[in-house]
Amino acid sequence: MASATSAGQNAHNPLSSFGHAIEDVFESFWHLDGRIFRTLRTLLSPGKLANAYLAGHRAPFVAPLRLFVIISVLTFFVAKFTVHLGEVSMPTPPPVAAGTDGTRPNLMADPDAGGVDFAPLKTVDEVVELRDKTVEDLASVRASMPAGLGFMRERIEKNIFSTQRRARERIAALQPDHPALARPDRFPEGQPLPDAPTSSMITIGDKPFDAKTNPVKVGWLPDFANAWLNKKLARGEQNIPRIQQDPEHFKNVLIGSVPSALFVLVPLFALLLKIFYLETRRVYLEHLVVALYSHAYLCLCVLAICVCSAVSGLLPASAWWGRLPLGLVQMLLFFWMPVYLFWMQQRVYRQHWIFTAIKFCVLGTLYFMMLVMAIVFLALTTWVNG
Repeated sequence: MASATSAGQNAHNPLSSFGHAIEDVFESFWHLDGRIFRTLRTLLSPGKLANAYLAGHRAPFVAPLRLFVIISVLTFFVAKFTVHLGEVSMPTPPPVAAGTDGTRPNLMADPDAGGVDFAPLKTVDEVVELRDKTVEDLASVRASMPAGLGFMRERIEKNIFSTQRRARERIAALQPDHPALARPDRFPEGQPLPDAPTSSMITIGDKPFDAKTNPVKVGWLPDFANAWLNKKLARGEQNIPRIQQDPEHFKNVLIGSVPSALFVLVPLFALLLKIFYLETRRVYLEHLVVALYSHAYLCLCVLAICVCSAVSGLLPASAWWGRLPLGLVQMLLFFWMPVYLFWMQQRVYRQHWIFTAIKFCVLGTLYFMMLVMAIVFLALTTWVNG
């Protein structure tokens, strides 16, 4: 017969095994009640919720794993709509030689508004010389650009044709009786330009990277792993134009991957707690509870920062009276998070504040390094798979 429970407590202890922990999540994930508000209110006090749960008072609160899932998913869902990357800057191509009037062609100028000005030139020969020099320089840079920068090559192509059009207009103005066809364009529209790119974002042995003809080879990796690596690098080069043209897509994919990364980082953080507090003789799952509640609170702070950012973005530029307190709240939340974590760590493990401070600094440094590595890994995987 199952053992009796008191005060509505669950018969099993979810700390006894991962199986019970997972069962506890799915048992009532979709049946949240007023406990969520009680849990969040208790979570605001550093360490209070973790101590209560570890002491066996589990019925009044949402289980730590379920709470972490709810808050993290909600946080990064909101972040998708409140965090904006803006325009992504790409590498600037090498400068081209100056024209006869000392100007440099603007490679990325608006074809309809920028480019070389032929108006000051007084003779057809000067116009033709500057035109040919400009379009040759542009075509040379275009042909040498990496395949992944196709959007820049297209813009340069438009500038080539725009430059030639302006030159024809100036020639016609200087010699109305002699059509511009007497001085034909170097690159007629409709005909292919020098098109084979000769470089790559990656150089292998002073030659541009190519997944087939000049691949990356890591000696200690097996052939299939090198083939996979080169496939990903080639895909990454192809994704560069998309990232530049649609940075919001890159941001959304990256942010959407963060909760999955946290499901790896949280258990690792719990393992660090287990190592740093071996003398407490707590089991690993107890440290995992502390890790889950601490990360849930951090996600809650990030959610609050995102909401403040969204509200601030809705205010007019002149509404400094509204932006100022919102910015102050964001700054205070940012500085409060490490204070909360330190206070929580001391309350849960009940050690002298000096020992807690030492462990907190070392533990925080190690975890920060893990977090940076996770962010870099997410960015790279988003780049090559985006």
